[in-house]
Amino acid sequence: MDRAVASELAQRCHKVLEPLHSFVYFAPEVEKAFVDAGLEAGRMAYFAGRAAPLGPVGAGVVSATFYNFNPRLVARCIPRAWELVEPDEVLKLRFAGAETALRRLLGDAADAPELAELAELVRRAAEATTPEGRPLFAAHADLPWPDNPVGVLWHGVSLLREYRGDGHIAALVTEGLSGLEAIVTHTATGKGFRAEVAKSMRGWSDEEWENAERELRERGLLDADGALTPEGEALRTRLEERTDELASAPYRRIGEDGASRIAELAKPFTRRVLKGGGIPRELFGRG
Repeated sequence: MDRAVASELAQRCHKVLEPLHSFVYFAPEVEKAFVDAGLEAGRMAYFAGRAAPLGPVGAGVVSATFYNFNPRLVARCIPRAWELVEPDEVLKLRFAGAETALRRLLGDAADAPELAELAELVRRAAEATTPEGRPLFAAHADLPWPDNPVGVLWHGVSLLREYRGDGHIAALVTEGLSGLEAIVTHTATGKGFRAEVAKSMRGWSDEEWENAERELRERGLLDADGALTPEGEALRTRLEERTDELASAPYRRIGEDGASRIAELAKPFTRRVLKGGGIPRELFGRG
């Protein structure tokens, strides 16, 4: 498959598949299960749920693999979460809650043959990857596959999402952007978080944000008003193009027809999830 075609398909598939993973962070079934088990709602539930495949790691590992969260925010939740609920139990609760919530959101469509076909294609794509240099993906890839199409779909989409995310972090590191600088420049594109939302969700203070903006101005990436300069716009374009390229291996390996079929099949399921899941679209940005 041509490299440009593969990158375009990686972007298309990501956009349509992302909500089929991200609903888990807003599903009341999942958070209730975590809280009932002993975790705190909100940030702790998020960090513990997503990091559990790594095992009982410390805050440094979670900060490194999640990248654009303030490490102090992570340290308020990790490793204390593992003292409350062991990672293996968090994983069981997360998978069960994700499947229950996805079935609720999809209704009768959860049993449609198209969903089973999509789940199989997503699994093939996810299993066609290799874990080198992708720690968060590798941890999730070590987990056993569920034994039903709804569970397979959610796990497969999660794998593709973390595979892309690890590649995105590699691109950010290559461009010399810290986690905070990454989210500041992403916010400046106008396509993701608003600044106040980014600060609140990722735990950065006004002073830290302003310091990052000053450093980015010194590098010629932001102007005096906080907007991207031509150099900043070029950097963000390179980042997105490189991220798509680094995320394209699963789709190259299942072929153009298979990747196009994933995008086609996923659309109606994604629409159902977005309609019923209460997922803020602006929260999809990764930095």
